[in-house]
Order: sequence, then C-alpha cells, then structure tokens
Amino acid sequence: MTTLAITTATLPNRIAALLRGDARHFQIVALASLLVFNLGWIDFGAKPLNSLLAILSALATQWLCTRIWRVPALDLRSPLITGLSLSLLLRADAPWVLAAAAAIAIASKFVLRIDGKHIWNPAGFAIVVLLLALPGHVWISPGQWGTSAWLVTLLAFAAFMVLNAARRGDVALFFLACQGALLVARALRLGDPLTIPLHQLQSGALLIFAFFMISDPRTTPDSRIGRFMFALAVALLAYWLAFSWQMRPALYMALIALSPLTVLLDRLFPAGRFAWRAPEHQGVA
Repeated sequence: MTTLAITTATLPNRIAALLRGDARHFQIVALASLLVFNLGWIDFGAKPLNSLLAILSALATQWLCTRIWRVPALDLRSPLITGLSLSLLLRADAPWVLAAAAAIAIASKFVLRIDGKHIWNPAGFAIVVLLLALPGHVWISPGQWGTSAWLVTLLAFAAFMVLNAARRGDVALFFLACQGALLVARALRLGDPLTIPLHQLQSGALLIFAFFMISDPRTTPDSRIGRFMFALAVALLAYWLAFSWQMRPALYMALIALSPLTVLLDRLFPAGRFAWRAPEHQGVA
C-alpha cells in the first residue's frame, strides 16, 4: 500500500520531468490536443484517415531513412510532430496525398542538409512542394482555425510551453510583432478600422505558423539578431505575396523561400548550435 502511494505521488513529477526534458514532448501534447479537438468537437477540416496516414507515413519514413543513412538511434518524436502538423494544416482531396506529404517532409531532413543542419522546416517544405506540384488537389485555408477565444488561449498556452523549453520564443514574438505592425500600417493607410488587423492576428492558423513552424529551433538562425532578421524578412515577403499577389499560402511560401537565408545568417552572426540532445547521442531529428 505504501509503495503504491509513493508511486502515485511521484508519477506527476516524473511526467513533468519528462516534458521538461525535451520541448518536443510539449509540442506533441499541444498538437495532438488540437487534433483531438478537431476530430471530437469542432471541425477544422482534418479527417481521421488522412491524419492517420500522415502520422504513420512520417513514422515509417523516419524508420526507413534511419536505416538507409545508418543513424545509430531511431527517434520518432520529430516525425510524430511533422505528421501531426500536416494533419492540422494540410488539406487534400485524396488521403494518399497526406501520406506523400509526410514522406516528402521526413526525407527532406535527411537529403537537404548543410553543415549537419536541415534547411527547411519539414512540414512547411512538404506543404509548399505539394501546393506547387498538385495545385488542384491540395490547399491551405489561412482562416480555417477561426478566431475563437478558447482556441487562441489554448494555442498561446501550448506555444509558451514549447518555446520556453526550446528557447525560441523570440523568433515567434519577432515575427508576430512584424506581422502586426505591417497589418496595422496597412489598415491606417487604407483608413480601415483597427479591428481588421486585430481580427487577422487572432487567426489560429497564423498562431500555429508562428509558434510551431517559423520557430522551429533546428531551422532558425542560431543567433538572436539572426532570428530577428529572419522573422522580419519572412513577414515582409509574406505581406507582399498576400496583398500584391493575392497568394493565400503566403506565409508558407515566404518561409520556404527564405529558409536558405539561415545559412548566411549563421555565418554572419555565429552562435551556439541548437541540439535536442547531447551531440554524442544525436541523430537526425
């Protein structure tokens, strides 16, 4: 009885220690919670079969690439995050497209690398590739998440945990500040009420992009000044694509187009390289 009581009492502490040990644990919980909300209560467009195929394909591709590249340890946390992200953000008219997206995303981490660092956020890269390759079958809806207060609160709370653990909160805040300034400036120039840019900033899709994609610690510049310049560049390009070219997936296009800039920024402003784990145990994450 005493042993059971001690085990029960220490279980929350063990769970908390596990979550604090790697920011990806927070991210998995946050993204999985959003997917459960979608499937169980509020329909954001994600479908059970599509989501299952995206997740299984991401895990299977990670296993296969680990074998091909002879990575010593198989780590399924990052591919699980990629599969969940694609389930929440990507829409297609056939389930196999989600499986293909996950395979493209994970393979890009192994194939497209410079100095041991993959260049593009895997989910963002797959989304852009399929938007360009299958324009009539794949789409992203920037407003698909709505602006419900509970969703914004949930995203903000989840993002705080993730970014605090990953030490990349600055790039998300830099980006949102730049995006907000551009939208407010546009509203003032056009004479629109400020409720319009406020409404645009409350988009769940924008918050997911800021907190879970542009802030990816493995594909953002190592230095803080580099991350600020990167966030500003993405915000400016996305604004131009959205309002000059009327491009709906402007955020993703801007992020993928400018991600190679990270290599230059790392060389201009060198800083410590981010790693999920100790280097001697690190594989491809």
